[in-house]
Amino acid sequence: MHTRAANLGTETAFSVLARAAELSAQGRDVINLGIGQPDFPTPPHIVEAGIKALRDGHHGYTPSKGIASLREAVAESLHHSYHAEINPDHVQILPGGKVVMFFATQLLGEAGAEIIYPDPGFPIYASSIRFSGATPVPYSLSEDKGFALDADDILSKITDKTRLIIINSPANPTGGVTPRAEIEKLVHGLTKHPHIYLMSDEIYDKLVFDGSEMTSCLSFPEIRDQLIVLNGWSKTYAMTGWRLGYGIWPASLAETADRLAVNTHSCVNAAAQFAALAALTGDQSCVEDMRQAFQRRAGLLHHGLNALPGVTCAAPTGAFYAFCNITGTQLTSADLQSRLLEDYGVAVISGTSFGQMGEGYLRFSCANSDEAIMSALARFDTCLRA
Repeated sequence: MHTRAANLGTETAFSVLARAAELSAQGRDVINLGIGQPDFPTPPHIVEAGIKALRDGHHGYTPSKGIASLREAVAESLHHSYHAEINPDHVQILPGGKVVMFFATQLLGEAGAEIIYPDPGFPIYASSIRFSGATPVPYSLSEDKGFALDADDILSKITDKTRLIIINSPANPTGGVTPRAEIEKLVHGLTKHPHIYLMSDEIYDKLVFDGSEMTSCLSFPEIRDQLIVLNGWSKTYAMTGWRLGYGIWPASLAETADRLAVNTHSCVNAAAQFAALAALTGDQSCVEDMRQAFQRRAGLLHHGLNALPGVTCAAPTGAFYAFCNITGTQLTSADLQSRLLEDYGVAVISGTSFGQMGEGYLRFSCANSDEAIMSALARFDTCLRA
């Protein structure tokens, strides 16, 4: 195998999903709190828009950046949410949010470069950084700070080799939301390093719980020439299988990112783009309904996990995950993940799937029913007392 290919990591959630499916096929009762996707169906008006697009004959290629009306709708939506002025030419529609991080790391990473990223964090950050040839430089997200980033810590890791910094709030896997003051401090620090880009992964921006505030980096025009924003439809509108995301690129990278698209996927599925347009321009009550459900379920997990022996859990403030501390059980994260799935039929993800600093934690997804969550907690309790 080529050395570069050997650097590719994976996303353990999909491996756990596959194993859970195997056990289910054998007749086992498995509760899946592993995979990070909403358990809700895509709202009907969005589905109908996709069907109508097919019936209307939208079967061919689209512009590589995405259809103009959708890029304009993205810009308008972000202006409404964050008062940001976005040039639709800098909006790129992509087959999933992951493509934004992959494009960003491949455009900016190379041998001798460094890219700073969160640990624990989404595993594809580190994987795509290594694949680019750059050196991954992790910064820690600590439980005692609610898993919020520490701007001073990130800025202290900048060297003359740094090309990109990645942040994620609300965050996967921790469910943490970084306060505005900390984002402001990071932005102010980066204005002194105009050659360094910042990629802000804001895929969970509409899933912020009461008492917390979403701060988009698009709110800071002073960083716009250095800013890449990742977002999409998968989490907000329960559209994971539609494979739709978007990137907001600075002027210096927009055309090169488009060239990468032409070289890889040509364009995004035409009918799916019309569904995405309906999602942005249609009734938004579905978004709030799902947010409230995830907030309630996060509360159930937070309360239930803290009642278990050897387990503590910081209150999730966004996304749809609870990242619980299991150091009191005297088991490793991987061992407890395996025991819960194989012996008790509960699929969760080891904290080490999100980086070395995830040891001692398990990620529970809130994207399942209240009943499933309560049953999973009862099985977890039985496991720990066995």
